[in-house]
Amino acid sequence: MTTTTDLVSYEDALASYDPVMGLEVHVELGTKTKMFCGCSTELGADANSQTCPVCLGLPGALPVVNAIGVESAVKIGLALNCEIAEWCRFARKNYFYPDMPKNFQTSQYDEPIAFNGYLDVQLEDGETFRVEIERAHMEEDTGKSTHVGGATGRIHGASHSLLDYNRAGIPLIEIVTKPIVGAGERAPEVARAYVRELRELIRALGVSEARMEMGQMRCDVNLSLMPKGADKFGTRSETKNVNSLRSVERAARFEIQRHAAVLGAGGTIVQETRHFHEDTGSTTSGRVKEEAEDYRYFPEPDLVPVAPSREWVEELRAGLPELPLVRRSRLREEWGISGTDMQAILNAGALDPIVATIDAGADAASARKWWMGELARAANESGKALDELAISPAQVARVTELVSEGSLNDKLARQVIEGVLAGEGTPDEVVDKRGLKVVSDEGALTTAVDEAIAGNPAIADKIRGGKVAAAGALVGAVMKATRGQADAARVKELILQKLGVSEG
Repeated sequence: MTTTTDLVSYEDALASYDPVMGLEVHVELGTKTKMFCGCSTELGADANSQTCPVCLGLPGALPVVNAIGVESAVKIGLALNCEIAEWCRFARKNYFYPDMPKNFQTSQYDEPIAFNGYLDVQLEDGETFRVEIERAHMEEDTGKSTHVGGATGRIHGASHSLLDYNRAGIPLIEIVTKPIVGAGERAPEVARAYVRELRELIRALGVSEARMEMGQMRCDVNLSLMPKGADKFGTRSETKNVNSLRSVERAARFEIQRHAAVLGAGGTIVQETRHFHEDTGSTTSGRVKEEAEDYRYFPEPDLVPVAPSREWVEELRAGLPELPLVRRSRLREEWGISGTDMQAILNAGALDPIVATIDAGADAASARKWWMGELARAANESGKALDELAISPAQVARVTELVSEGSLNDKLARQVIEGVLAGEGTPDEVVDKRGLKVVSDEGALTTAVDEAIAGNPAIADKIRGGKVAAAGALVGAVMKATRGQADAARVKELILQKLGVSEG
């Protein structure tokens, strides 16, 4: 195997090989209780305080399936254009790992609840790529291991490990793609676009917040290479638990380069799990990957089969919300923006805040302007997502209202937003505390204009001589005198009136 420095260039890798990907995405459902017991799923509780005999796997404890978990699984399957099983069972996936208190995971093996679907995803240039879905099945999450000591935070080199079983048993849906072929050099971009589209779909369904940074959605990136012209897949690696869109793309790209280096040097790829490192964008070896038979799957004897009625499935289908791709196409047409503009909005995470701001009364252009301008800048500087900023869509809508009614200009509006983000109160409270209203007193404006003309006679003469553009200097003088609180357009009108010059 190669080290992280043994890579070929991406271009050379793609000149010799075709990438084949498989993406496995785990989504934690937003249910109030766990998949097979009544323990709370609320985050932040003391370690091991949300456990019971069922999720700890104690002798004699019997599981019961979470009905909302099943409903969420069916909704996801329908939104992914899957067939929904009329009858399916849970299975025991047997393996020993410290964060598995039962020494097996209750999952689904050969009888998933949803199968044979697809998801259309849109790439940066607007091209649509169809990703086919193999299956979406129900299972439970594991506990959490914290490795103490050592430099990496992993088990190797740690002095001891701590186990928290609060997460053990939280409902998961695992969504597995069929092999993704034909993407070529765009394979990493396709991977990122797929996970992004899937995240938006999950959120639209309301079954999970799908926050990757909080582990609510995690992606395993399976990758192999085929020599050009071959029809047999190569040996795959599986980069586990990748937790951001950018990292999904980087992991796929790195593995393409690493595989190509190994194969080009006459080596063989080991089927293994790998860890992705955010700081370097590289992967390192984890453990040799088991085949399905190594898990000794067998039907779960303590759970009855799941048999969703066709009537219920159709009720759920009829109640599905507008799906993300359809919604974006509709909004793009309504707003009259380009595909590139919409992509920028998506990349910034601004679509939902913009829509919520419009719903709160702002016009579409103003909502886009503030979220993609001042607020995007604030988010970048603070290292936060837009929806984590300390300002609500309703407050942004109020700022746009104050601008449209003439109480604020753009400069003052930026100061108001700054104040709201700093915790100084609502937009109206910030305006009052900072004294930021536009000077609308005609007498005060007239006085300021007269003083600007008197103080700049040469510029005034140029304007009288027909050089209307020179009025900008006098507008600037008035804005300075009024601390930026004048309406620039009205100031210009007054200047031209005073000097007897028309705009045309």
